[in-house]
Parts: sequence; C-alpha cells; structure tokens
Amino acid sequence: MHEKLFALDIGTRSVVGIILEKTADSFEVTDIVSMEHQERAMLDGQIHDVIAVSKVIQTIKDILEKKHGSLHNVSVAAAGRALKTEPASISIDINGKSILQHDDILHLELSAVQKAQAIVAEKNNSSSNHHYYCVGYSVLYYRLDDQEIGSLIDQSGTKVSVEIIATFLPKAVVESLLAALKRADLHMQALTLEPIAAINVLIPQSMRRLNVALVDIGAGTSDIALTDSGTVIAYGMVPIAGDEITEAISDSLLLDFPLAETAKRQLIDQEIITVTDILGFETEIPSTEVVESIMPSIEKLADAISQEIYILNNNIPPKAVMLVGGGSLTPKLPEILADKLNLPKNRVAIRGIEAIGQLTIADHVHSGPELVTPIGIALAAHKSPIQYMSVNVNGQTIRLFDMKEMTVGDCLLTAGIKLNKLYGRPGMAMMVKFNGQLITIPGEHGTKPILTINGKDVSLDYTVQDGDEITVQQGDDGRSPRLSIKDLADGLPSKQVTINDAKHTIHAELRRNDQVVTGEEFLHDNDRITCTIPGTLEELFTKTNKEDLLRSVKPFTVTVNEKEVTLPAFGGKIVKNGIPTNPTSTYEDGDVIEMKSSRPLTTDLAYAMNAQLTFSIPVTFNGKKLRLTKKLAEFYRDGHTLTSEDVINHGDTLSFVQNKMEPFIFQDVFMHIDIDMPEHIVGGFLLMKNKQETTFNETLAPGDELNILWPTSSPT
Repeated sequence: MHEKLFALDIGTRSVVGIILEKTADSFEVTDIVSMEHQERAMLDGQIHDVIAVSKVIQTIKDILEKKHGSLHNVSVAAAGRALKTEPASISIDINGKSILQHDDILHLELSAVQKAQAIVAEKNNSSSNHHYYCVGYSVLYYRLDDQEIGSLIDQSGTKVSVEIIATFLPKAVVESLLAALKRADLHMQALTLEPIAAINVLIPQSMRRLNVALVDIGAGTSDIALTDSGTVIAYGMVPIAGDEITEAISDSLLLDFPLAETAKRQLIDQEIITVTDILGFETEIPSTEVVESIMPSIEKLADAISQEIYILNNNIPPKAVMLVGGGSLTPKLPEILADKLNLPKNRVAIRGIEAIGQLTIADHVHSGPELVTPIGIALAAHKSPIQYMSVNVNGQTIRLFDMKEMTVGDCLLTAGIKLNKLYGRPGMAMMVKFNGQLITIPGEHGTKPILTINGKDVSLDYTVQDGDEITVQQGDDGRSPRLSIKDLADGLPSKQVTINDAKHTIHAELRRNDQVVTGEEFLHDNDRITCTIPGTLEELFTKTNKEDLLRSVKPFTVTVNEKEVTLPAFGGKIVKNGIPTNPTSTYEDGDVIEMKSSRPLTTDLAYAMNAQLTFSIPVTFNGKKLRLTKKLAEFYRDGHTLTSEDVINHGDTLSFVQNKMEPFIFQDVFMHIDIDMPEHIVGGFLLMKNKQETTFNETLAPGDELNILWPTSSPT
C-alpha cells in the first residue's frame, strides 16, 4: 500500500487540492482538483471568511474522496504574501567593555529582530508584537565605530551596530488556516510556507549557495524568495500578478473577465485566438497583436517584480530567476524581466514540475508551472513538516511555530521579553573637572542575563525542545566607576633638574576641590581636580626654597649723587643648559640650571653713565714716548676716592665729581717723569717743543716732541 499525501494550496483566487502517492524512491501525482472561490474570501494570503473558504475545501475534499477514499490529514502552506519582511538596525555603546563574544553578538542581532518585529506590528496596526512569528533573519552587515566589518567576535571599540532583515508570519494566518480545515473535518498534518515549498522542490540545498530568486506568480500576488550562501535570505511579495494581465486583455478586447482569462491562456500556444466580446461579436486576432496591446501591463508586472527583487537583494541583481505559477506564462515576461534585472535572457526561465526530481505525473493530470507550489507543499510538508511546540518561559506557556530549529532566543522573542533590557544597565557615570576640562567617566557595563533550560545554564542560540522550562534572569547592573585621582591624572608627573650642581626631583601637586591630596583617594562625582607642576624657573625656585637666587637675579643698581643708576650687564644671571635665560622661561626634565653673578669696576660704572674718568695725549720727551694723563671725573665712596679698578657693590651710595677739562701744558710733563739733572750745569736750561724754545705754560697737542736742554762744561 503506497503512502498517500493530500495537500491543499489555498490561494487568493482558487484552492488547489493534490494527491501524491509515495513509492519506494519517488512520488507520483495521481490527482489534482482546482476550484475558484465563489466570493472574496481571501485577501493578501489571509483567510477573511473562514466559512466560505472551508466550503471550497470541503468540496475539493469530497471530489477527491470519491476517487481515493477517506482523507483526514492534509498539508497546507501559509501564503508567502502573508510574510512581512522588515529591515532593522541597532547600536550599542561598548566603550570600556571587554572584547565581544558570540553571545553578545547574538543578543545584538536578536535585539534588532525584536525591533523589526515592533516595526511590523506598528505598520500593520497590531497592538502586540507577539502576533507575529519570526520565521528567519539574515545579517546584512556589522559595523564597528561606523566602519563596516566582517565579524565582531573579539573586537573592541566604542560603538557596534548590526543591521538585519527579518521575516515574520502573522499568527492570525495560521489560526485561520486551522479554523478552515477544522470546519472541513481535516487535521493539519503539516505546515510549510509557499515560497519554501516551491524552493524545496526547485532549489535543493546544494544550489542555495547561489544567489537565486524564485518568483511564484499567481492570480492576485507574486511571491518572491531569495537564496544565497546556503540559505533562504529573504521573502517578499508584490500585489500584482496574473489578474493584472487578464484585466488588460479584458479592457483591450472588451471581454468579460472569465473570457479574458481564457484568451490569456490561448496566447501561450496559439498564433491566432478567437474571442467574443461583450457585444456578441466574434473576432479572430493574432496573438502578437494582443500581446502588443497589453505590453504596458506586462512591463508594469515586470517592473514591480524586479524592484522588489532589488530591494530584497541589497540593490543587486541575483545570478538567476526562476518563474513558477500560472502567471509565469505571461507572454514576453521572462525576456522583459531579464532586461530590467540586467541579466542575460537565459538567466530568467519558467520552471515547471518537470524540473522536480523523482516525480512522475499521471497521464490525466495537466502539468504546468502552476502545479509547482501545490506539489512543493505536499513534498515539503512531508519531508520537513512544521509543527507547534510548547515551552514555558518564566512561568508563561507559549506556543512556537516550529519553522526551523528553535532556540532560546526565538522563545524570548515569542514571549515578548525585551532582549535589549536583559543585560544589566550600565553604572551611573561620573562628571569631574580636570584642570578645568569637563570629563565623563562611564560606569561599569552591566552583566549578561542568566538563561537556563530545565535548570541548566544555556546561551541564546541553545536549541529548545517541546515542553522545556526556560528561566530568564536579568543581568546585574554595573557599578559606578571607581577610579583614583592618580589614575585620572595618569600617574603623578615629575621632573628632575640640577640647580647649582644639586639634583632636585619636582613632583606635581594634586588638589581636589582646592585641598591638597596624595592621589590615592577615589574620585567623587562633581570633583574639581587640579594637577600642577612648577612651569617656570621662578616657580621652580619658589618650590625648592631658593628665593634668594631670584633676588640675586634682580638688576644691579647703585645710587650716584642721590640718583639710581642701573647696570644691566651686571648682577645675577640664570644660565640654563649653558644659555642665559630669565626667570619666566620654562624648563624640562633633565635641565641643568646655574646661577652666575658679576660686579662692575669703577670704569664699568663710568661707562654706564657715559662719564670719562681721564684724559690723555701722547708726546715724546727727550726722545722717549710718554702719555700724559689727567683726571676728568672721580667717584667717592664713604669719602674715599675710588680708583678705576675698585669693585662696585650692589646698592652702593656714591658721589661723583666732574672736573673741568683743561689742555695739557709743558709743566704737566714733570708730573709723569723724574728729571735727572747733569752733574756740571753751566747756566740755566732750555724748554723746547718741536725744536722751538718754549715755556712751562705752553699748551701741548698730541704728538708734540718735547725736550729740556742743560748747558754743561767739561770738568777742569
């Protein structure tokens, strides 16, 4: 006895019932029944009139039961158009946090999924996020400090963010399916999703590493699913499909809608079609002419599908597109869609049930692309049935739509637990002022939540089983920062200098709120911290109790005739690393500083006062060169005359006498020489200037040649 599979494809316009029989290594389609809804009982993949839909299901069931016996179990699919796909991103501050681990990243991803869940609920006017099941999500990118990065594991920085795209199924879709089946006395044996059903039979797991789009074009909507990197990455839907083309034919040829539907099907394989318009006129029209007239509607359908594919696939075309469903037979659609996606013509193709491996079809069953989804529902539900499971989360029983391997994270999403609030809150930050600059010191990060299943510690990605007991305990809040004043100042700065051959270590001074501290004390909120180290030589000498050195640097002054005279070139000097400097200059670690002082002589004081102490001229006397000098000015200290070589002290009180300058006369010579008189003088002597006889009062000029002549006689 072969195993019999009964599946229903409950669509917007019609319901398709299909019977498959499983043989040893294949499946055979033995029967198929299709029936249109008598009224608008379906909208966007959701049953709006359970009773009306259940009547159609009951009719199909009765027809099939007459041929194949009693049918009690059925596989169904939730329409892909009921799926809600929403991107979302979330960022968290990780400044000061240790490197990121797998659990941290998963928590970040699920927080973004929960955000997308809330957006979907808001867009669909739902009062609760729990009305939507997450059936899958994909990470679009991670960012670290606003730079895109491949992985966040073991990374550290200031801020991380993730953007995901998540897909949700309204809970009401499943509940209405269950209600319609129950009225037809059918038990839902298994559940799948229409896009998954089509993908499972046309795109096996080995092909999902390719970026491929599957488009199921029905009557009212076109469902889209995308694969990449070994998984289904996105689902989408556009509210335009085969009916749009039928309506265009109806308008163009003036046909009733059912007749327009018949004409549309004739376009597929007939060169000339025969139609009877609403006025009763029968007309034969070339198919090419009809296609030309409805080309704007075909373009519109291709536009809508291609744009949605771009949106779902991060604005890049996929590698290939597979078209299924009755609407895929729309003339010229594959070529136009290829053009809009910038793909070669052979990369967009209609795929019928002949592409399904290990499948045979009874001779009386019509085959076509519209049967791909119904067959896929039966096979997918048989191979990978989706069931409910019940788990307990913190005492609350929840039912999960088991579409994949369910994890603790899925349970928390379904239970409505806010994942972004499970981590402990960061500790309160402190605000302090350091040398006048406001600094924020963040508190410690909170710890991650404690998750257990049946008393065992687990992580967010731990797989759950039916009946599991899950407990969630929020992580501990972080503490306020605990930082010493010295840590804030990055240690206590110091400089080492040498002053007059003695080494000194100069430490910075720390003050908190104007009170001197050691730096070991802990900071408090709103503290005012100053860290100062003597910056100039003047401050350095004060710090080292060498103010006397500063005093010696003051300008050298004396009082002359009751007036102060300053000698800038004398007094104390500061020499830093061999170069003279001043007290207001700065110094660095390792500098050598010396204090040097000097005192002026009387001549230095006279020079400073522009005073000339002496006046002299050169002359020649009796053949010898001689310099005649006389005092022009004199300094007195305490009544004593100062010589030109006497040392002047800082603060001396002196008297200064300026003499009148008078010319030299011959007799001044005798103040500078001693006269040797000859032994035998006869008579008087003669004074000669420049070989001319002169007198004692004769004025002299520089360079004069002077002589004194003594008349003498020989001894007898």
